Amino acid sequence: MARINPRDSFQSLRKTITIIGGGLTGLSLAIALRRREVPVILHEAASYPRHRVCGEFISGVSAETLENLGISGQFSDCLHHTSIAWYSKNELLRRNSLPAPAIAISRYLLDDRLQKLAVALGVELHQKSRQRIDPGKSGVVWSAGRKPARGEWIGLKAHLRGIENHSAEKAHLEMHSGPQGYLGITPVENGWSNVCGLFRLDKTIPGKRESLIPAYLRRNGNTVLASAIEDAEWKPASFNAVAGFQLGLQAPLAGLLSLGDSHAIIPPFTGNGMTMAFQSAEIATPHLISYADSNSTWEETCSSINSALSDHFRKRLTASRMIHPLLFQPFSKWLLRHTPIQPVLALIR
Repeated sequence: MARINPRDSFQSLRKTITIIGGGLTGLSLAIALRRREVPVILHEAASYPRHRVCGEFISGVSAETLENLGISGQFSDCLHHTSIAWYSKNELLRRNSLPAPAIAISRYLLDDRLQKLAVALGVELHQKSRQRIDPGKSGVVWSAGRKPARGEWIGLKAHLRGIENHSAEKAHLEMHSGPQGYLGITPVENGWSNVCGLFRLDKTIPGKRESLIPAYLRRNGNTVLASAIEDAEWKPASFNAVAGFQLGLQAPLAGLLSLGDSHAIIPPFTGNGMTMAFQSAEIATPHLISYADSNSTWEETCSSINSALSDHFRKRLTASRMIHPLLFQPFSKWLLRHTPIQPVLALIR
């Protein structure tokens, strides 16, 4: 007679959690649940590895959060950045040190590392598996990114090499702003720099694909940087663009548990988007374990998670929503030059 593995028997008694969307939230949640022996099915609409529109600058995440999720080892060789410089058009406004080092790693590399770890831990991963929203279905977590909306923003991203000498002032993170939006530059792995911007969508700006980045920068007054980007080496297939989304809390659907960008998109100037993805997974994990063990209903689980997300993120979402419009006002240059950085970071962390 075959012997029954007690561990397999224990897992078979637990309910399965199905996660739709294999970005940072979905992958880290799947890993955290599998480390606690919860059965997990994960659906990702694309395939790994892939480039995503993302600042690739993780600021404000604690070592404890990464340990709780069981993913700290995936960051052991990452770059750690400590300085930031902010420009308005072509003028340097300020240079500051960050209160704690930020982590820099491309999503192309990080997502691939996390999906391999998830599979090694027993996650049932389905790539190129696009799922439909099914509100009210128990045990299903929706973490498939932004919800399509009539938004006014466009996000543009690419990996470039050879743009280090466009400015004499060196900083690990450069932010270049203007009336149309802002763009950040930060080194990631293998000598590449992530170039990622958020701009007001303007269909009168000429250009397609890669040419959109310097075109938006020129319209924004960042002409020196636009020329440097055109002369730089572009990593093949690294360009990405997204449009048609809104910042802040995303429109909720009754009966649907949304996490990550599906729940809320914080303005990227905060450098807090990737951190919120990890924190969302950390917050949801114990509640989903309780559901998997039949200690709470799905309705109770969703209510508890939504309440915890609101408590944890309310302050930073409110603060960022208030600060973000100020970056596009005529007096923004004065604010960016003189506002103390520490109190602002305290509001958006």
